[in-house]
Amino acid sequence: MLPTIASKTLAEPTVRREACSGEQVLYIERLISKLRDAGPRVVLQHRDADLTGEAFLTTIFRYARALRNIAIGPETLVALLAPNHPDALAIRYAANLLGAAATFLSIPTSDAARTELLRQIAPDVLVVFPTTAASVSGSCEATVVAVGRTGDPALSRLDELAAVQADTPVPCQACPDDLAVVVSSGGSTGGPKGSWRSFAAYTAMVGVPSPTDRRQLVNGRLAYLSQVLVDITLLGGGCIVLQDTFDPATTLATIEQEHITDLFLVEPQLFELMDHPDLMRRDLSSLRSLTHIGASAPPTLRRRARERLGPVLAHTYGASEMGLVSLLPPGAYDPADLDALTCAGRVLPTVEIRFRTGDGSLVDPHEGGSIEVRSPAMAGGYLNRPDLEAAAFREGWYRSGDLGRLDAEGRLQILGRAVDVLAVGDLRLTPMMIEDVLCQEPSVRYAVVVTDHTAKTWLAASEGWPGSAVDVARCIEAVAAMYGPDVASRLRVHPIARVPCTEQGKPDREAIRRLEGLTPAEA
Repeated sequence: MLPTIASKTLAEPTVRREACSGEQVLYIERLISKLRDAGPRVVLQHRDADLTGEAFLTTIFRYARALRNIAIGPETLVALLAPNHPDALAIRYAANLLGAAATFLSIPTSDAARTELLRQIAPDVLVVFPTTAASVSGSCEATVVAVGRTGDPALSRLDELAAVQADTPVPCQACPDDLAVVVSSGGSTGGPKGSWRSFAAYTAMVGVPSPTDRRQLVNGRLAYLSQVLVDITLLGGGCIVLQDTFDPATTLATIEQEHITDLFLVEPQLFELMDHPDLMRRDLSSLRSLTHIGASAPPTLRRRARERLGPVLAHTYGASEMGLVSLLPPGAYDPADLDALTCAGRVLPTVEIRFRTGDGSLVDPHEGGSIEVRSPAMAGGYLNRPDLEAAAFREGWYRSGDLGRLDAEGRLQILGRAVDVLAVGDLRLTPMMIEDVLCQEPSVRYAVVVTDHTAKTWLAASEGWPGSAVDVARCIEAVAAMYGPDVASRLRVHPIARVPCTEQGKPDREAIRRLEGLTPAEA
């Protein structure tokens, strides 16, 4: 049985903001003001429901009072195992309004990993929904509350407690240095972890210009970049179209029907969208930017995406720990420029970047090396993980583990993860170099390559086009022609119906490693 709560009433809090040093207007204060200004204008669409600014504000205030009644306030943490739902967003904003921190948790596939994540994050309250309640084991030490019917009648219902609260404004209790937001990593390079930001840092992260007519489609998990896109859009006065998951046909239909202007996809989703048969029959004229980020993007596939989707394609480089670092906007995404198809654009004005060699020396940016970043929007570290924090966050800089350099035009070229480089003779090869060769083969629609350092080989999960099979022999020959027979002899090509992905949408590197030894049918 999961622990539950009993409702209690606390006194009206004093306004801590008056005692905070400085005069910074925090993101949550700006958000409340924007929703108030929106009034009867629709700011959030979910399934068949339209939510106006005033209605959403009412929901936030009611949830804030409900959370305060269960002792949530400054120096507490609210975690959510939540689908893409308006109530999930309202609860996060309500917690921040009270000066508490909030986090959307990722949902690892194994019980052990989920239990360990909760142990690491150590929330005071965990909010679950009907679709996520089963992900919590009985060993969870946090107070657990539910939104909606979960099948466990013993769980207290936060939504029912909120429904009887007053809808009048709740004063902001947050201070700039308070812990505000914990953002999950995808876990694609290890176990999931949470990078934390103060209200000041998170305000810097989401305080970027955004047009008032922006209609942002959000169909990625709120645990990752999606929550940032929601905040940026609402702070700019735009509208969010919220969907539960990514599906290429649904996404294309939604762009047409809802006149979507902006969309973000992880690369495997982008490549699935651009190859979908519905692409050519949908009206995508409302789309101004389709940004891809988060995984490997071979130049061959980027060129195909640009040719099929037109001059709306954009690319950014960043991570949950460091925020956005660089941007290649639609106008600079030139399919005729090979360097543009391999770069991540120019480093943003608020970001400092430097490069370090394997021996620890700083090097010229054009020579390149391991990327380190510093910016006002960067995370402060990993919550409750001092071991990982000490390795990655040093003297105000974040060590990304990615290799890169600045090209002759001053654009950031991302070469891949340092740990994925494999040396064969005088060649130092990254998985993307091999992916690009494979994706040029007529039988290959999409390929993801991971490095197996133990065997000194590369493992390639390769999707064929519908109705056809991957020509493994041709793939090996193509790599031999490009990089030599010694490199080709180390490549293991696994035809697969679909490249396995994490819940974030990134290629699941560990699942790809497990393909070794499986037959094509088993894969």
